[in-house]
Amino acid sequence: MRRTLLLLIGVFLASCQSGKDQKEDVKQEPMRTPEARKEVVYQVFTRLFGNTKTANVPWGTAEQNGVGKFSDFNEKALAEIKDLGVTYIWYTGVPHHALIQDYTAYGISNDDPDVVKGRAGSPYAVKDYYNVNPDLADDPAKRLEEFKALIDRTHAAGMKVLIDIVPNHVARNYEGKTNPNGVEDFGAQDRTHMEYHKDNNFYYIPGSAFAVPNWEGGYQPLGGEKNPLSDSRFKEVPAKWTGNGARSVQPGMNDWYETVKVNYGVRPDGTRDFPDLPEGYEYKGYQAHADFWADKELPNSWDKFRDIAEYWLDMGVDGFRFDMAEMVPVEFWSYMNSAIKLKNPDAFLLAEVYNPDLYRAYIRKGKMDYLYDKVELYDSIKHIVKGYGWTDHIPVVQKGLKDIEHHMLHFLENHDEQRIASPDFAGKAELAKPAMVVSATISTSPTMIYFGQEVGEPGKEQAGFGSPTRTSIFDYIGVPHHQRWMNEGAFDGGQLSAEEKSLRDFYKRLLNFTINSPALMGEYQDLHFFNKELNAKYDHRILTYARWSTGEELLVVTNFDEKKSYQLDLKVPQELLRKWKLSPGKYSLEEQLYGSVKSELLVPAGGAGEFRIELQPLESRIFKLLRP
Repeated sequence: MRRTLLLLIGVFLASCQSGKDQKEDVKQEPMRTPEARKEVVYQVFTRLFGNTKTANVPWGTAEQNGVGKFSDFNEKALAEIKDLGVTYIWYTGVPHHALIQDYTAYGISNDDPDVVKGRAGSPYAVKDYYNVNPDLADDPAKRLEEFKALIDRTHAAGMKVLIDIVPNHVARNYEGKTNPNGVEDFGAQDRTHMEYHKDNNFYYIPGSAFAVPNWEGGYQPLGGEKNPLSDSRFKEVPAKWTGNGARSVQPGMNDWYETVKVNYGVRPDGTRDFPDLPEGYEYKGYQAHADFWADKELPNSWDKFRDIAEYWLDMGVDGFRFDMAEMVPVEFWSYMNSAIKLKNPDAFLLAEVYNPDLYRAYIRKGKMDYLYDKVELYDSIKHIVKGYGWTDHIPVVQKGLKDIEHHMLHFLENHDEQRIASPDFAGKAELAKPAMVVSATISTSPTMIYFGQEVGEPGKEQAGFGSPTRTSIFDYIGVPHHQRWMNEGAFDGGQLSAEEKSLRDFYKRLLNFTINSPALMGEYQDLHFFNKELNAKYDHRILTYARWSTGEELLVVTNFDEKKSYQLDLKVPQELLRKWKLSPGKYSLEEQLYGSVKSELLVPAGGAGEFRIELQPLESRIFKLLRP
């Protein structure tokens, strides 16, 4: 649903960007120190991870369907995640968001089902940025202490912690009950009689009252269950703009009606109440950006979100995933991220940006570390896995992103995307094994996997709000394949099938290889088109490339075909042999994932090198060159 609004977003942001185009020759390389290694992010939907209940009643309550807790991430669970090859855990759904559960005994107001998606609520409708979801605590009165303990356990297990910040919108019923001293709530000082003011936190429709959407297609909040607040009314006077920018007093049910849009000083006509970054600031560091903003009078919302980020950094969080960052002006990100980096230079900053035309601005001016590589690599790979895409497109993608490749985080699943094993994607998790090899090894960027991906979770559950193919983020639900790995809290895979165990073993081997390989933080060269021109047996279901750095040279070959085997004499161009400083002769090649296959690279006195390979369907080989 989010990406269907990109056209609207593009129009809204057109006037929010600097008029100067980014120079295409900028080099932003990763730190190529000998110890540099790739990062692996494990996204976990926190309330689903530890849930052992399997009833999966549509629209079921927490009592019926279960809900996981912070405490489920015990030392054993965290050790197993770390052992998978993970360096960061992104705990999704931690900030307190609107949900249908009575916590009034803890001073929390009840939420209205008419402006909550699902029963457990959307993690992107944050209700209180200075506290955490009470569902996740064994004792809701001590929920913040329990999350702090989870941060400490994660660090003790050798991993770092990411949480969400959702800067574009907040819950329709935002209510900061636990603000630190001196922190005013969103909207507390807003001039609500004005559609816009620079220091208003929201946009208003003066003289009007909000109306809940007209439900279509048989939808009813809570599936039609009676609830004292479910009456097709929600009091909001005057009405506010909806999170996706809808300006109607009655948004549609496909709008983000559960949220209200945050005002960053962009007037309704697109003009702005803050300055542009001067030309050349895309080449300057965090300190220069912070210095530029230091003496400026900026919209109140800028300071509010900076304070929120610093609060969680002080709590021990190591970085953030920023939801729909492209809907917020890039100048704000310059301000926000420079403040974060000055407080913690190692903070991991990941943003959801889907418009490729904005990538370089949000990296260079906005000072993002990483953006989703969704539109370029993910979409290309998905088409190949589904059978109608060609591997020819992947080297083209890599060439087009060469100057920013390190900043484009790779994934095959996340909470917004279809599960690989769902019928609407691949239907079988194994079909994505070559895709996962490519995603994890083709660049220096971090890799991300979504919990349950490693055991082939298909996302079939009819949870309530929304439809299957994605594990529900809106309702209480069990996650069957993941639960079999969890094995009633043993976290040992004891209930997995042989196929599921094999799949998890594959992920474990691959991810651990990536975080230990210096070559994957080094150079890349496409070998695909070179081989396609020279070998009639080589086709668009195969992909071949080289990765290397001082002390490690790799040749990566993948077969995306589900049925076809290949026997190939693959060529290595003379140019690469020179880069690797290989003298004529024979060099052993040792496969790195399973170690059972070897080959030889033949280096002639002149011309291309050659090595022979047999690939079974869906098989990949990562060969390391062994020098005498």
